[in-house]
Amino acid sequence: MSEQVKILVVDDEDRIRRLLKMYLERENYKIEEASDGDQALQLAIDNSYDVILLDLMMPGKDGIEVCRELREYKATPVVMLTAKGEEANRVQGFEVGADDYIVKPFSPREVVLRVKAVLRRAQQHSQPVAASVPGDVITFPHLKIDNEAHRVIVEGQEINLTPKEYDLLYYLAKSPDKVFDRESLLKEVWRYEFFGDLRTIDTHVKRLREKLYDVSEEAAKMIVTVWGLGYKFEVTETE
Repeated sequence: MSEQVKILVVDDEDRIRRLLKMYLERENYKIEEASDGDQALQLAIDNSYDVILLDLMMPGKDGIEVCRELREYKATPVVMLTAKGEEANRVQGFEVGADDYIVKPFSPREVVLRVKAVLRRAQQHSQPVAASVPGDVITFPHLKIDNEAHRVIVEGQEINLTPKEYDLLYYLAKSPDKVFDRESLLKEVWRYEFFGDLRTIDTHVKRLREKLYDVSEEAAKMIVTVWGLGYKFEVTETE
């Protein structure tokens, strides 16, 4: 990347913010900090960050609410920082649009690796023409994916997807009727070793279906659950 990477670190514990700042600045990243949810949300909306490291449990507005409100404005990649016993909250975090999570106590090296992986994915989305084949458009009844422009058109209407939702839809749609298990989807769509809950796939599929359903029930039905196996993109013949 030509410009310096800008990261917002959000945690109510000074010690954790200082630790993350120290390790991330070693990578020549520019770090800004927030100690509560309200401050974090305002900074995230007013500024352009490449990644946001967001503590889940904070007094006042927590990470879930911050992420939910942020997604109304921006698709900035969000990595949740969660305590070990907060599994239900982590799943909820994915449902509101978090891209990944890291469990406390964490290794600072792991955080750096996760951030680098998120940045690689974001860079691919910011340079779609260079990353895709010219004319890379997938067309189905009810739905069209223009990968060159990173646009999804449903019944003539463009829908707004997060980078991860787009990646998941595009990956499934490239291989119609092929069944993918959750492990394969995590490996291929997340593009790095993922240590999280396989249910992140389920929550992303749920959000993706909801967004498609808002425009076209038929488009939403194209993402099919194959019980006991995983998911596939199913194309039915039209009359």
